[in-house]
Amino acid sequence: MSDYTFSHQLNIWLHIISGCLAMIMAIIAMISSKGKTIHKKSGLLFVYLIAVVIATGLIGILIFKVNTFLLVLTLLSGYQAFSGYRILGNKKSLPKLLDIIVAVITLGAGIYFMYYIETIGFIWAPGIIYSTVAALFLIITYDFLRYLLPKNKYKNRWLYEHIYKMVASFTALLAAFIGTVLPEYKPYSQFLPSIFGTLLAIGFIIFFWRKNKIKKI
Repeated sequence: MSDYTFSHQLNIWLHIISGCLAMIMAIIAMISSKGKTIHKKSGLLFVYLIAVVIATGLIGILIFKVNTFLLVLTLLSGYQAFSGYRILGNKKSLPKLLDIIVAVITLGAGIYFMYYIETIGFIWAPGIIYSTVAALFLIITYDFLRYLLPKNKYKNRWLYEHIYKMVASFTALLAAFIGTVLPEYKPYSQFLPSIFGTLLAIGFIIFFWRKNKIKKI
């Protein structure tokens, strides 16, 4: 990194620090009481920090020409954080212009990546790359399809959607971090964090589903 310009190094450090702080905020949000002040503030800070991660990632790719694949991981994490946070203000899943614009831009970035994947190169394992892009496309497709659900059918799904997306955003960030720091252990350092995150999200969803079920009895 000593060969990089000062502005490049500064951008890298901002990217790393904001990413690490975002993961810390995510952990605080997960272990704090849901709906309370600490949970809300740490969750909001997580979203803001993800925005910095995306911004510095874009600067790295567009200006300093770094590995474009990291943009896909950043987009996946960033989009899920954005969508997962936005659902709190749209619990009836009504179409909103900002959500549609962000989804279309993110989808376009993912398509751009797939189109130029041959020139970008497979720095990470192909299976990890394709599964990450597929996850991004599936999330965006779901977000468009859920607008078709009647209000009475959507009900409490917003809660489980919020849980899944925020936890998945955290683990996408975690996978990018561990996969970059421990490249000698790939592909395990790349996909094990995602497996961990999926199980964690399922665990939270089951917990709150059972909790809501007990309340109705």
